[in-house]
Amino acid sequence: MTQTRARTVFLLAHTGRPAAIRSAELVVQGLLRSGIGVRVLEAEAADLPLPSAVELVKEATPQCLDGCELLIVLGGDGTLLRGAEFARASGVPMLGVNLGRVGFLAEAERDDLDKVVDRVVTKAYEVEERMTVDVVVHQNGDIVHTDWALNEAAVQKVSAEKLLEVVLEIDGRPVTGFGCDGIVCATPTGSTAYAFSAGGPVVWPEVEALLMVPISAHALFAKPLVTSPDSVLAVEVLPHIPPGVLWCDGRRKLELPPGARVEVRRGAVPVRLARVRPATLAPRSRPCRSPARSSRPLVRRGSRSGNPVRRPLARDERPRSADHSRQGCPLPVGRGGAFERDPTLARRAAGFRLRAVLYDRAPQ
Repeated sequence: MTQTRARTVFLLAHTGRPAAIRSAELVVQGLLRSGIGVRVLEAEAADLPLPSAVELVKEATPQCLDGCELLIVLGGDGTLLRGAEFARASGVPMLGVNLGRVGFLAEAERDDLDKVVDRVVTKAYEVEERMTVDVVVHQNGDIVHTDWALNEAAVQKVSAEKLLEVVLEIDGRPVTGFGCDGIVCATPTGSTAYAFSAGGPVVWPEVEALLMVPISAHALFAKPLVTSPDSVLAVEVLPHIPPGVLWCDGRRKLELPPGARVEVRRGAVPVRLARVRPATLAPRSRPCRSPARSSRPLVRRGSRSGNPVRRPLARDERPRSADHSRQGCPLPVGRGGAFERDPTLARRAAGFRLRAVLYDRAPQ
C-alpha cells in the first residue's frame, strides 16, 4: 500500500506588524485543521501565538523549505522580497498576502485569508514564473561581485551634493552618458516598484523585457528604455568621480568604486509565484485624485466679438457629476449651464480628463 506524503507549508511573516501576527494565527489554524503541516522559523515563532503542532526550524536557509509544497508570506513588498530569496533558491512557489500599503507582489489581501487557505487546501492555485535579472560587477576587467534581483538592480550616487556620471550601454554598444542620481535596471515585475517612481512604464508580467530607467538625469534626452529580454544592459561609472552604490531589490548593497561596470541580463533562475486569480495589475490601481481646486472656476465662453474669453462660472452653472464627492475624479457629464450651451466644450472635456479638471474647479 502506497503511503501518502504529508503536505507541509512554510509560513514567513513580518512579526513587527500586529496585523501579520493575527493573520499568521488564522492561517496556521486553517491549515492545521485541514491536516496540512506548518513550518516556521524559530526566530519568528517567539512572536507568534503558535500551537505545539507547528514545526520550527533554526536556520533561515533555503534548505529549511525542503519538502514544503508552498511558501506563504504575510507582509508588505519588503517581506515578499525577503521571501523571494527563499523561493528562488529552493524552487518552492511563493504566495504573498499583502499587509502593507502597495503590495504589487502580493496575490491576496488580508480580507481574503479564508479564501487563500481554502485554495491552498484544495490546491486550487496555479504557479507562474517571474523573470529575474543576474547582476555582474566588473572592476579593471575582473569580476568582483555577482548578485540577482526580482524587481531591479539600481546604481545610485552616494553623496547628495554630487552627481553620478555614467555611460549606458546595451548589447555592448554605448547609448548615452550623463550625470544623474542613478539608473534602475528592472524586470516587468519591478516596473511597478522603483522604476515606476522614477518615471518608467508599467509593464505587464507576461511581457518579457528589460527596463533601463534614469533617475533625475541632468540631460535633455534621457528617456526610459525597454529592451529585449536577451539584451545585456551595462552601466559604467566614470573614473575620477565620487563612488556609487549598487542596490539589488533594495535589500543587498555593494559600494561601487569609480570605473566600475555593472552588467544586468536576464536571470537564469526565475522566481515561482503561486496565483489564486488571473494575473493582472488592474486591481492594484488606485483611484485618481483631483488636484487642488481654486475658488474661481473658469470656463471658455464666446464673446460678442467671436473671440473666446473666460469668466467665472455661476454656482448653478458649475457642472458636477453625481458621484463627484466619492470618486475624487471630476467627470463633467451633467446637463445645464455652460456645457449645455457649448457642446464642443462638453465633448472635449469628456475626452480629456485633464481638461475636465480645468473647467470644473469648484471648491469642495
